[in-house]
Amino acid sequence: MTERIVIIGAGQAGAQAAASLRQEGFAGAVALIGAEAHPPYQRPPLSKAYLQGALARDRLWLRPAAFYEKENIALRLGARVARIDRAARRVALDTGEALAYDRLLIATGAPPRRLACPGADLAGVAYLRGIDDSDALRPLLAGARRLVVVGAGYIGLEVAAVARKAGLAVTAVEAAERALKRVAGPPVSAWFEALHRAHGVELRFGETVAAFEGRGRVEAAVLASGEAIACDAVLVAIGAAPETGLAAAAGLPVDDGIVVDETARTEDPAVWAAGDCANFPSPLYGRRMRLESVPNAIEQAKAAAANMAGRRTVYDAVPWFWSDQYDAKLQTAGIGAGADEIVERGAPGAKARAAWYLREGRLIAVDALNDIPAFAVGKRLIAAKARPSPKTLADPDADLKSLLT
Repeated sequence: MTERIVIIGAGQAGAQAAASLRQEGFAGAVALIGAEAHPPYQRPPLSKAYLQGALARDRLWLRPAAFYEKENIALRLGARVARIDRAARRVALDTGEALAYDRLLIATGAPPRRLACPGADLAGVAYLRGIDDSDALRPLLAGARRLVVVGAGYIGLEVAAVARKAGLAVTAVEAAERALKRVAGPPVSAWFEALHRAHGVELRFGETVAAFEGRGRVEAAVLASGEAIACDAVLVAIGAAPETGLAAAAGLPVDDGIVVDETARTEDPAVWAAGDCANFPSPLYGRRMRLESVPNAIEQAKAAAANMAGRRTVYDAVPWFWSDQYDAKLQTAGIGAGADEIVERGAPGAKARAAWYLREGRLIAVDALNDIPAFAVGKRLIAAKARPSPKTLADPDADLKSLLT
């Protein structure tokens, strides 16, 4: 009988897994189920080039429609999975249809966290995750004069940059004491705070939004202090939460994501999980983690596909991320949490800078601002668990490639 693999989630991880299964030589049936009506697409441009109108919609597609037909991948769009029946090895769709599987991959991603407060349902209060969100946000910004961004993480700051370039007055409200606190070290926070202030963004730290006010449409964001900030558009960007509902209902272990092993497999030998929704053990860092990034989704999906196809592959890629804001490109390799030493490279205010994060002398992460060599070398050093000289790391004139030898 033909073996059947079902993939729940047609985002970056799900689409990559489907393609990788064919590359691995899997000849059985592959069904890729996506809740959105759109074919699998890339999300990072949604808060940058696509939002600005500088990238056409069809440039977002990960692969042309002909690819799925050629590779005999059954692409089921606009379909939602209602339940996973692990005993019968079937997934039930909300239409009542059921699909049988021999192996299952859950790649449901991480939707944005919602702000629960009075006025949160007013027109003009937006979130950003998918194409439809970006399509709705573009005219909202075009017709607005004052934008409040709730949350100073990557998405919030990227949209703030787009809005400032379009001439809007922008205020970013962040509960933490600095920007990007959850995802970056203090040097990076300082770099981007200075960048946004130089472009006229008002940054409010240690503040939370208690309510939105307006007569049918948002007119002000009210802080917990009682202060009201006038606005006619709001983007809420307070992070994301892994979509684990199907896994939890099916009895799979969930702990800040679907718990998997180093091969992306859950405790059920027929079920894997990959991407933003998966909590996995990192051999490189010796602890469990969940990552929200395109590179992680791609590489973990490749490992999951290889293992579903019969190989045994351990997922141990170096995490990396990027963000584009104004004319600045930040590239990050590794995870800086737990560093006991931070070494900065480049003078304050220099266009190219880097921050190196070390723990007990070992390089665990690098943040590179407009500094491709620092990112490229740093990524290799992290993979090698290297202990580079802090003096060399700090020297802007040093040949970083010398550290590789």
